[in-house]
Amino acid sequence: MENLNLTTQDILNKEFKTKMRGYDPTEVDEYLDQIIKDYSAYADEIDRLTSDNQRLRSKNDELQKQVTVNKDVQSAQPNPTVTNFDILKRLSNLERHVFGAKLDDAGSNGPRRLNN
Repeated sequence: MENLNLTTQDILNKEFKTKMRGYDPTEVDEYLDQIIKDYSAYADEIDRLTSDNQRLRSKNDELQKQVTVNKDVQSAQPNPTVTNFDILKRLSNLERHVFGAKLDDAGSNGPRRLNN
C-alpha cells in the first residue's frame, strides 16, 4: 500500500474548480463517494489478506516443525517390517561368525568340553 498516490481522505477532501461549463459538482461528489467506499473496501481486504497470510505462514512453520519432530521420532523407532525370522537369521549369522572357528575346531577333533 506504500505506492498509492491517494488515500480515502485525499479523495474526500479534493476540491474541483468550477468553470462556466464544468461538471455538476453533486454528480462529481457522488462519484467520488463511491470511489472512497471501493478504495476503503480494497484497503480492508488487503489488510485481511495480509493478516491471513501471516497467520497461515506461522501455522505452516509450526506444522513443518511437527513434521520434522515426527520424522525424528519415526527414525528412532525400530522398523516394524522386521520379523522374528529376520532377527533369528541375524542372530544365527552372528553366532556363526563369532563362534564359527570354535565350532569348526570342535567338529574336526570330536566334541569338546568346556572346563568350568
